[in-house]
Amino acid sequence: MSAADKAGNKVDEMAGKAKEAVGRATDDKSTENEGKADQAKSNLKDAGEKVKDAFRK
Repeated sequence: MSAADKAGNKVDEMAGKAKEAVGRATDDKSTENEGKADQAKSNLKDAGEKVKDAFRK
C-alpha cells in the first residue's frame, strides 16, 4: 500500500469520526450515521489496499 493511499484513508477515517462526534453533540442522527458510514468506507478501502499488497508479493 502506498503511503499516500494509507494517509488518505486515515484522513477519511478521522473526518468520519469528527462527523460522528458532531452528530452526537448536536443530536443529529443523520450526521452521526454519515460519520459512521464514512469510517466504514475508509476501513473497506484500507482492507482493499492490503489485499492488493498481498497479491503483489
